Amino acid sequence: MSLAMAVKLSPKQEKSIAESTARLNIWQGAIRSGKTIASLIRWLIFVANAPRGGSLVIVGKTADTIARNVFEPLTDPAITGPIAKRIAYTRGSPTATILGRRVEIISSNDARAENRLRGMTAAGAYVDEITLIERPFWDMLLSRLSVKGAKLFGSTNPDAPSHWLKKDFLDRAGELDLRSWHFRLDDNHSLDPAYVKALKAEYSGLWYKRFIEGRWVMAEGAIYDMFDEDKHVVAELPPMEKWLACGVDYGTTNPFAALLIGVSVPDQEGQRRIYVTSEFRYDSRAERRQLTDAEYSARLTDWLDRIPDTYGPGTHGVRPEWLVVDPSAASFIQQLYRDGYRPMQADNSVLDGIRTVSNVISADHLRVHASCRHLLDEMAGYAWDERKAEKGEDMPVKADDHSVDALRYAIHSTQAAWLRLLEPVPAL
Repeated sequence: MSLAMAVKLSPKQEKSIAESTARLNIWQGAIRSGKTIASLIRWLIFVANAPRGGSLVIVGKTADTIARNVFEPLTDPAITGPIAKRIAYTRGSPTATILGRRVEIISSNDARAENRLRGMTAAGAYVDEITLIERPFWDMLLSRLSVKGAKLFGSTNPDAPSHWLKKDFLDRAGELDLRSWHFRLDDNHSLDPAYVKALKAEYSGLWYKRFIEGRWVMAEGAIYDMFDEDKHVVAELPPMEKWLACGVDYGTTNPFAALLIGVSVPDQEGQRRIYVTSEFRYDSRAERRQLTDAEYSARLTDWLDRIPDTYGPGTHGVRPEWLVVDPSAASFIQQLYRDGYRPMQADNSVLDGIRTVSNVISADHLRVHASCRHLLDEMAGYAWDERKAEKGEDMPVKADDHSVDALRYAIHSTQAAWLRLLEPVPAL
């Protein structure tokens, strides 16, 4: 069956689709480079002619990523044309129908996912964001592809060069029945040049090398190497349009760190920015006394009450929209509820959070008041753990990270609230 697509493909995309005839076919490289669209179109072609007698399966990290990365493009008529009407999927459903074939949908985060694989005989699989899949799950999936003519198609962003996918599969393509194609951001000629320029400006360091250049590189050196005190630190604060969040990294024997964050009114160029305006810190070791949850809550309240409100001269007392707390601090969160707060458990996805903060800094959307010395000292010393990097793990050194964790909690967990605010205000 031939399928006519609405989207115009690049020569590199067309070549990858035509040549993806191996048992394992992997599109790798930069974000927005066209790799996912090419891999999904090839998946549709395969489904249209897939062997009978086995299941078809789509795998991703979570149900949300599968819906966003796989089914949103597949059901977009601008991409798949009239074929979009022949794809039926309800977000969160365990199955979908594609070109008349039933397709199993499996989130690898689901504890029951491996059990669903164990009893399966598969004729074909599509895997979204392969590097986020655990190795045992991947091995189980490959063992299920036992129908004659079964194939796997998938896409991924690069990770560390010692990641199992790179080391045990991509680097051994000559030994395996595997083909792969590497895409860079500049390979996608359909993107607006202004958008490409803006995207490149938003990433730096490790994230630029992986997500823009599509390189498999190790995490090393300073994490926030794009942070420049001469540029990003201010002595005076502008008025705040929105008191966004207070990020809290809870500590008993370790320091307790809190940061107050606001979004400024537009400047002369119509640009709002995120400002870290003030910090609170209590180090029980230095003070030689541990505080109770109730005492921490009282001191946090006192600190917020004493902060000058930049809405007007002479006014004090700030209550940010979100009080974002380290999710492991269960007892402290309950204390905050008792004291009249509505705390929010922070999203503690470390790498995603670091990337969000890095992007905000790189896009010149973050400023820190000079009084926040603990945060500034930690920003300068926050580094990747080289020993873990050698094992293929991207993790920061777990030391002197209390204020940077509070920053990550506050900014990453409230993206939906500040993202639109940072869009430039059109000039009148």
